[in-house]
This record gives sequence, C-alpha cells and structure tokens, in this order.
Amino acid sequence: MNKKEKKARMALVDRRLEELYPNAPCALDYGGDGWKLLVMGRLSAQCTDARVNTVSLELFSRYKTAEALARADVKEVEEIIKPCGLYRMKAKNIIEASRQLTEEFGGEVPKTMDELLTIDGVGRKIANLLLGDLYSLPCVVCDTHCIRICARLGMYSQKEKNPEKIEKILSEIIDTSRGSDFCHRIVTFGREICTARSPKCNECPISDLCEKYAK
Repeated sequence: MNKKEKKARMALVDRRLEELYPNAPCALDYGGDGWKLLVMGRLSAQCTDARVNTVSLELFSRYKTAEALARADVKEVEEIIKPCGLYRMKAKNIIEASRQLTEEFGGEVPKTMDELLTIDGVGRKIANLLLGDLYSLPCVVCDTHCIRICARLGMYSQKEKNPEKIEKILSEIIDTSRGSDFCHRIVTFGREICTARSPKCNECPISDLCEKYAK
C-alpha cells in the first residue's frame, strides 16, 4: 500500500472502532488530574493498567498532591508500587517528576512535547498520552496494542518494534486530532479482540481491512 491507501484504510479503521466503542475513556483511572496521569503513565510501563489502577489507590491516598509525593521517602514509595514492577526506578522517577512539576512548572503538567520530555521518566509515549488526554492536542500513543495491531493491519512491517519510528509512520497516516480517542479504542480492541495470542479474527469488525487476516 502507498501512503494514500494507508490513510484511507486507517480512516475506516478509526470509524469502525468508534462504532464499536463510542466512548473512549483512558484505561488509567486518573480522575482528571494531570499529575496523577503522569505518575500512572510511568507506573504502567511493563505493567497492566488494571494493576496500576489498584496500586494507585493506595499511593494517592498516602500522597494526595505532587508536593507531598515530591517529599516522600523513596523506600516507602517503593513498597507501595512494588506490584507494578521496576519499582526502584519508577519510585525515583515519580518522586523526581513530582518535584519538577511542583518547582519548575508551577504544579501544572506542561503543554508541549519538549517540556514534557524534560521530566524524569517521561518519554514520548507518556508525553503523547498527556497531551492528548489533558489538552486534546494531536497525538499518537504508541503502546504495545497500537504497535501490534497497526502492524497486523499492514501499516508497517510486523518486525518493526521501534516506538519512535512507528509514531512517525502513524502520524502521517492517521488523523492525529483524533489520536487520543483512537489510541484508547485500540487498547480496548487489543484486549478484547485483536489479542497478542490467538486473536479473535472471526469476530473482528475490521478483518476485511487487515493485511494479516487476508494472508
């Protein structure tokens, strides 16, 4: 497929997913608080959103603000977030990120990619999540579901795993103004139908648009 054909296919995929999932909530229950979404986004690395939601209840009941978490004892935070994995690095990241948010950004999550990338533990995936969910800005959140499914659809080689390369490819073929909702829908779709193992192709509402299924 050339780029024009890919854009047309992804527009159809987007509309079909919207029909399947009219509402497109973020899988992380952050309650509209940008600081919480930043923290939970970091905790979600190599961890399920469901576990992050559960662990975050205790974390945010203990540390109710960015200022409070910025002053937290790292060992105490490690103990709380241990079920999320990589807990030593994540504890360090979320404490430092909370300090930066408080001291350098006036307690507000920045609205630009460049500023977000200066925050400890924040990469392009989390930054795009924040820009899309908090500010409705154009974004492409390249999580594992998005990477897997868009490859199966034929947007790039299934061997391609580099999130930054994939973000660049997708930003040229999807409507990034709808990127936040698209990415939330594709996460749900990836959990329910286009699973990593044994995808439910016979139940799939976009199988006619899927290169892997066609083959």
